[in-house]
Amino acid sequence: MTAGLAEGVWKLASAIATPVLPDDYLDMFAPLRAGAELRGRITAIHRETADAATIVITPGRSWAGHVPGQYVRIGIDVNGVRQWRAYSLTSLAGAPDGTIAITPKAIPDGVVSNHLVHDARPGTLVMLDQAIGDFTLPTPTPDKILFITGGSGITPVMGMLRNLPRDGADIVLLHSAPRAEDVVFAAELAERARGGQLDLRVRHTDTDGMLDLADLEREVPDWRERQAWVCGPTGLLDAAELHWAANDLTDALHVERFRPTIIEPGEGGEITLLGSKLTIDADGATPILDAAEDAGVLMKSGCRMGICFGCVVTMRQGAVRDLRTGEITTAEPGDELPIQTCINAVAGSCDLEV
Repeated sequence: MTAGLAEGVWKLASAIATPVLPDDYLDMFAPLRAGAELRGRITAIHRETADAATIVITPGRSWAGHVPGQYVRIGIDVNGVRQWRAYSLTSLAGAPDGTIAITPKAIPDGVVSNHLVHDARPGTLVMLDQAIGDFTLPTPTPDKILFITGGSGITPVMGMLRNLPRDGADIVLLHSAPRAEDVVFAAELAERARGGQLDLRVRHTDTDGMLDLADLEREVPDWRERQAWVCGPTGLLDAAELHWAANDLTDALHVERFRPTIIEPGEGGEITLLGSKLTIDADGATPILDAAEDAGVLMKSGCRMGICFGCVVTMRQGAVRDLRTGEITTAEPGDELPIQTCINAVAGSCDLEV
């Protein structure tokens, strides 16, 4: 088939399929294909503790891989709302079966973490971003490493450990968790310690109290000679930064901070048009396109029925509601989500690049 004929057939198929395009049908049958929006399919779920689980995902063909220690943003629909959260990758980089893994820990009122740990099932499709983050080991690997982790802060470090040779660097790991049963990857960490990959020290804070970094002199006498990676609660990270700075060793410290902005959908709100610095107040029943035009802003448009996609803009942050289905789409800072202004209303607030 010639290129011209193939293009003609595709256009004809598009016309026949309107308002559902051929790409939409392909998404139904081959959602992980090359060229599609980056998605993944949950293929397995392994329980780690009562409130933590490893989620194994087969990513689409557009997945570019990751460096151990990096994280990935996952988009998943929970009660009709697409939620995005960031999780460290805990899997082997370049795994032979092509899968990746995250290990979320359910937290009180954590909409996504609780859903992933307790309700998600194999076969579920999720949206993915490419892996990002600089909480990684340099090349070559330092000869002496200190890992300090608390709670789920162990996850990026486990990603590193699984990708390091077992007879490589001199590694000390100080890990804190409330109780023994709360230690994620407890069995594997103990096995790696017995095998000589690391010197493991686990602290149960419910009985032993919180780690005091002044104790490093006793716990790890040569800590000043080590490159350090610290991940865990904000208090631990703040204390580490102060401690290393006080010892003029700031360059030897690497920290990972997750401070996700949680978008709370509502009814109506402010529409901020980035670039113009214009903010529009809109109710929850008026299409964004109409609200902008009522405010004197000319925006691109087409059919005004959600069919032609001539009104698509990029939402950088916020929440919108599809007026046809009631479905809410949320975006956190850093997102680049395409939305149709003719069939979506603001649901709380939103920042749009138009």
